[in-house]
Amino acid sequence: MKFILTTIFMIMFAGILAVLFLYAQIRFDADKIIHYSPKLTTQIYDRNGELIANLFDEENRLFVEYKEIPARVIEALVATEDTSFFEHSGINLEAIFRALVKDLQAMKMVEGASTVTQQLIKNTVLTRQKTLSRKLNEAVLAYIVEAELSKEEILERYFNHVYFGHGYYGIKTAALGYFKKNLDALSIKEIAILVGLPKAPSSYDPTRHMDLSLSRANQVVNRMYTLGWISEAEYTKATLEHPVVYDETLTRNRAPYVVDEVVKAVGSEYDDLKKGGYQIYTTVDLKLQHLAQEALKVGYNGMASRAKDMNLSELNGAMVVMENGSGNVLALVGGIDYAKSSFNRATQSKRQPGSSFKPFIYQKALDWGYSPLSEIPDISRTFVNSETDEEWKPKNYENDFEGLITLKEALVHSRNLATINLLSILGLDSVYKELKKDGFKSLSMDLTLALGSFGISPLEFSSFYSMFPNYGVKTEPLLVKKVINRDGVEKVYETKSTTVTTPEQSFLMIDMMREVVKRGTGRNAQVAGIEIAGKTGTTNSNVDTWFCGFSPDIEIITWYGNDNNTPLKKGETGGRAAAPAFKYFMGKYLEMYPETTREFKMPEGVGSRKINGVIEYFTEQSPFPKVTIKQQQDEGGLMF
Repeated sequence: MKFILTTIFMIMFAGILAVLFLYAQIRFDADKIIHYSPKLTTQIYDRNGELIANLFDEENRLFVEYKEIPARVIEALVATEDTSFFEHSGINLEAIFRALVKDLQAMKMVEGASTVTQQLIKNTVLTRQKTLSRKLNEAVLAYIVEAELSKEEILERYFNHVYFGHGYYGIKTAALGYFKKNLDALSIKEIAILVGLPKAPSSYDPTRHMDLSLSRANQVVNRMYTLGWISEAEYTKATLEHPVVYDETLTRNRAPYVVDEVVKAVGSEYDDLKKGGYQIYTTVDLKLQHLAQEALKVGYNGMASRAKDMNLSELNGAMVVMENGSGNVLALVGGIDYAKSSFNRATQSKRQPGSSFKPFIYQKALDWGYSPLSEIPDISRTFVNSETDEEWKPKNYENDFEGLITLKEALVHSRNLATINLLSILGLDSVYKELKKDGFKSLSMDLTLALGSFGISPLEFSSFYSMFPNYGVKTEPLLVKKVINRDGVEKVYETKSTTVTTPEQSFLMIDMMREVVKRGTGRNAQVAGIEIAGKTGTTNSNVDTWFCGFSPDIEIITWYGNDNNTPLKKGETGGRAAAPAFKYFMGKYLEMYPETTREFKMPEGVGSRKINGVIEYFTEQSPFPKVTIKQQQDEGGLMF
């Protein structure tokens, strides 16, 4: 007797455990639907709200709230899949009985009787297998879900979770993917195509089987007409319609170098970046991004045409376009062709800036009391390394020297010897320390610093160059403007600025760099109708070529070189290789934005004098060198 009671108790206990386990499993599955939190696609936009790219891991899904779903979409689904959806409690007993009869006649399961609620459950937590155990679980879950969610909440989950083929999860994703339309812009036939897809997404994919897709859609349209939910005119129009369907990549990545940098910038901050459904707004202008890519190819093609006998597989370039003042990165191109190389030369490549670095040496001279007309020696010297006894005898690009030359003329014609001598006069240690304070890293601690003998990326260089058009204020580049999470919470990003010099001292450099473009090494960067200032850069053996230029509103850093650091063809200087790309971009930019500022403004505290027919500028900190009374009388005296 005791054995029997023990056995009965054990059986009852096992049964209770089984029931509890089953309930726990069902409850777990129900909670996944009730507390629905799907993987959502993150979208990256440009500054004008244009979509740049979709980011996702496994499921490309854009969430749509119930209130955004048009009534026609709901009617099409209910008409086709579950006419009594708003009346039942999760299970349609009449449909089950009808399906049971057909299954018995066929002696196997041939027809389902799933409601929309059951279909949601099947797609979310169960399998598609037509087994009795799955059906029982599905029925229990349907009652639980219907008890805890409204019909509207069930439909919202259904339309967001179901797979619509072609990698599209959710009806909003499918509408934008197949038709490039929002849900409220869809025609009845387009709605019918989408609603018919979940039954067999691969078979009815309109990009692969348009005939089957249209046939299935016509069944949906016919059902809506039979129920009286659309008029005869609407029925006829929908039946005859043949919608345009697009077959595009899921990511829609229109600026891959930008997208890579955005992921790098915020990826560590958002662990679920590719499934969290973030909206990332960048500072990039897609029109300018495409223009920058085009301009970079113009420069590349020019170099290629002059080097027909050379291997061009290593030749590449980069361009960064930044808005003065705000630091907004308007365009960022890290290579000639992303498909061939995803390496981002605008951010990852550290190349020597060469002579494009010279303005920073000259700015220090101006800030320490020199004038643009101060004279420095442009003579040959031999320098000996005290530790290695190695000799260094630099030379000018033209292999000549001028003797004494003004700071302005030395910069305009990019005189190497004058710049090296200037650095030596100013004091290498002093200049080095000041440049480090300004933020420069990895500087060479010798006189080759005057020729830009250190590595820096174009994006990083753009930050330092911003101090010139910003009248002494260095601004860090800003690529991501704000991030909005799936709950609508915003995080706004702002740039950082540092004052390096005063507006009046910076203007002296702007004027010197204007002359570089007007009559110096940057002549190929001239653009009609706007003032341009900038500096060319060419390293030893033409390994790196730069043009760093700016207008009153924007700054453009352009670089070309071989990826393997081998020399370019002789004669490929910054003025010849990089400046034309700048010119092309700026010319097109003026056509796109004709309202852009055309002239640099002279700040207070800057004076001017006409010397030899040319207006020269000075400040209290950088006064003119002494001139004779006769010169002042001849040239009209001083002007403030």
